[in-house]
Amino acid sequence: MDFRSELKHYINYQDYLIIKSRISKVLDLDKNTNNNFEYKIRSIYFENFNDKVLQEKLLGLNKRDKFRIRFYNDDESFIRLEKKSKINGLCKKISCPLSKDEALKIINGDISFLINSFEPLFHELYIKMKTEFLKPRTIVDYEREAYIYKVGNVRITFDKNLRTGIVSNDIFNKELCTINPINKDYIVLEVKYDEFLPDFILDLIQLGERTKTSISKYALCRMYG
Repeated sequence: MDFRSELKHYINYQDYLIIKSRISKVLDLDKNTNNNFEYKIRSIYFENFNDKVLQEKLLGLNKRDKFRIRFYNDDESFIRLEKKSKINGLCKKISCPLSKDEALKIINGDISFLINSFEPLFHELYIKMKTEFLKPRTIVDYEREAYIYKVGNVRITFDKNLRTGIVSNDIFNKELCTINPINKDYIVLEVKYDEFLPDFILDLIQLGERTKTSISKYALCRMYG
């Protein structure tokens, strides 16, 4: 995947209803959504004892990476190891399949299998965990409502009910105690696209004086550990 542009806004529920009413008429709903037009995302992000990933984000460094393990709708048969990179404001995501057993080994620090794999992303994570002392640190949960427009490979998402597992890394615990790091009525609007964003879509998501923000869901969830 090539690098993509990404815009983020924090909006309230009224903003969400306005934008949704506009885009739902012209954009397609993501095929992976459930009966509530959403799907659940749970991730655990990697960090080290110096909070390297968080500090790079807060400082706005032009080149930075973050690793995470992610799965959807509590489906433990489809787990991904992902690396999200940002260079000069553009984003790129690389991912590969991960079994539940492999995920648990990584969480528990048993990572020798990574270096013996043929998967380059496994090798990179192994090196990062050994040299930068990365380890799984923060669980991030939310429900996502997603819309797609093929021209420009545009993807507009509403991320709702952001929650964090505080200091737990028990990612497969469906009863895990989580809390909201921000007002639960606030929603994260994300707009991702390739080389261009069609003008009519830009008009649809306009909210007067709203400005894009660089704060991430991971950074918000780190408020609690």
